[in-house]
Amino acid sequence: MAKYLLLKHYRGAQAPVNDVPMDRWTPEEISAHVQYMNDFADRLERTGEFVDSQALAPGGTFVQYDGEGRPPVTDGPFAETKDLIAGWMVIDVDSYERAVELAGELSAAPGAGGKPIHEWLELRPFLTASHTITE
Repeated sequence: MAKYLLLKHYRGAQAPVNDVPMDRWTPEEISAHVQYMNDFADRLERTGEFVDSQALAPGGTFVQYDGEGRPPVTDGPFAETKDLIAGWMVIDVDSYERAVELAGELSAAPGAGGKPIHEWLELRPFLTASHTITE
């Protein structure tokens, strides 16, 4: 089994097909989206492929060590994940092909008007002893 991280982005990827920002969805559309995500996770839990998932609040801070006895540096001149990442799911599957299949299915979560978003999800394998780091 191999673990993969599925990242849901606010922006940074190509625009989804149903490109209406969530802050313009109705409460019913948000509920349908969340229900789809929960049903997807429940199904993967039954197959043993689900590890964890979380939606992220929009706030956050970058922190960096700034030396002994000095306070940490917060924020910086970087694109911040609080502006980019909406949430994540970790899956544990038999193959890369299965990870791609599940990411494609998750991409179809409903959005505005109840229509599938067809959003781009970032699929990242976990680094393991069998992986090598290349530049």
